[in-house]
Amino acid sequence: MENNNFGQVKISNDVVATIAGLAALEVEGVETNTTFTDKILKNNGVKIQIEEEEVSLDVMVMIDYGVSIPDIALKIQENVKNTVETMTGLKVSQVNIHVQGISFKKEKAEKEEAKQSKKS
Repeated sequence: MENNNFGQVKISNDVVATIAGLAALEVEGVETNTTFTDKILKNNGVKIQIEEEEVSLDVMVMIDYGVSIPDIALKIQENVKNTVETMTGLKVSQVNIHVQGISFKKEKAEKEEAKQSKKS
């Protein structure tokens, strides 16, 4: 909440959670299938706790198969922190990443492409 000469600005927790969820989905290597994306955007995939001007976030994600989980998690943390701080003015104290699963969608698509090219 911010006070200025014109009044107060209050940002809903749902808005902060949506911003964090979208920031997490921007990172390459994060699964973006429609059911998981819907879950994140409906704030089931982001838990938020705001105390005064600081926010801590828990972000649940699925990772694409074959990527480095620690590298992706760090990129998610950085992107979520920067985006939430820039858009809301709140200080992000922590971003906890919870990897909920691994997506094999790309691997399956590559195998299908290989099968199709062998048939040709």
